[in-house]
Amino acid sequence: MRMPERMNLKQARSFFREVEPILNTRDRPQLVFDMSQVRHIDAAGVDVLLKCMREAMKRDGDVKLASLSPQAAVVLELTRTGRLFEIYETSTHAVKSFSSFLPNALKHYYPHPAADAAHLVVPEAFAAAANDGVDIAA
Repeated sequence: MRMPERMNLKQARSFFREVEPILNTRDRPQLVFDMSQVRHIDAAGVDVLLKCMREAMKRDGDVKLASLSPQAAVVLELTRTGRLFEIYETSTHAVKSFSSFLPNALKHYYPHPAADAAHLVVPEAFAAAANDGVDIAA
């Protein structure tokens, strides 16, 4: 689902009204938000992302982000919200990452997401720590 160019209070409310039926009518909702067109996102926009994640998780689902615009990436990094989501370079990679939930009989048609891990976007802080040999799990 493509997010609007502006995610201010008015747009965030409108966006959530569009997403809410999907979250409420599906068991294990699996949503990918394409953020490539987002030019402005404020606290209300971040709050809607978190609300969507919360609602999806209540139903054993997930929300993933894809194609972050530079503006969206900065806001998610500054608010530390980005660490709560899996973030992918493209929507296609994000959608494919859900395939690990498919029955084993279908897995050979859809490779495991770890095989496609190069497309997972790693926050800069984690990448820097890994390059310095720091154990971030400790």
